[in-house]
Amino acid sequence: MNRTPRLRVGQYAGQLRGAAGLTRSLAIYYGMPWRARALRRFYRGIIGPGDLAFDIGAHVGNRTRALRAVGARVVAVEPQALFHRWLAATLPRDVVLQRMAIGATAGELELAVSRRHPTVSTGSADWRGHVVDDPTFTGVEWDTTETVEQTTLDALIAIHGQPRFCKIDVEGMEPEVLAGLSQPVPWIAIEYVPAALDRARACLDRLAALGDCRINAVRGEASRFAWDEWLPPHAAAERLAGMAADGHPGDLYARFV
Repeated sequence: MNRTPRLRVGQYAGQLRGAAGLTRSLAIYYGMPWRARALRRFYRGIIGPGDLAFDIGAHVGNRTRALRAVGARVVAVEPQALFHRWLAATLPRDVVLQRMAIGATAGELELAVSRRHPTVSTGSADWRGHVVDDPTFTGVEWDTTETVEQTTLDALIAIHGQPRFCKIDVEGMEPEVLAGLSQPVPWIAIEYVPAALDRARACLDRLAALGDCRINAVRGEASRFAWDEWLPPHAAAERLAGMAADGHPGDLYARFV
């Protein structure tokens, strides 16, 4: 009697989990079109036609598409193979797409991938240790790995030029990404997760070291600034601690002055 080898069954199961994860991400980021319209309006206050933007951790490309829609030239970086393939097939042809990780140094990175919840795939074992017991990560399993090339923001700038805006959403590796940047960029956005605010504080320290900047926050996918005033990094760290008590992630925006 012919039987499908266990290895092949495992491969099929992994492919199904990956397809389910991609479908889940598409539903999250494209299932509410009014969010895309709000994001475009928000980005128009930051970047204009012809300006260069980096999308570090492009995932399913909703941010890349919003930036492209307001006229920006976009370099999109996504390390996960499945998502890179999807972006390569669907993004506008004038978007520069690269499959790699961005970190403190050039080399290779082992990416821990959650195929069912690919938005939390990460290269930071420390970050996984912080968030694994948080209720918002219930059911998340990092069930496979991918080894990818890693470069730095400085190296990316050397190739493509300095961007006006750099969005960084890399699941806990934001401090490492900023460690590979030696010059201020006019606008930088980084994700924060309440279960790992030490990572956000490290980013604020690094942003302060890069130059004189002011910080504001965006809750979740709100596409509007949460604070009435722009704060220096040390004051933003204090404000963030109180705001993150609701358990919802968001982004910190740094504007260099």
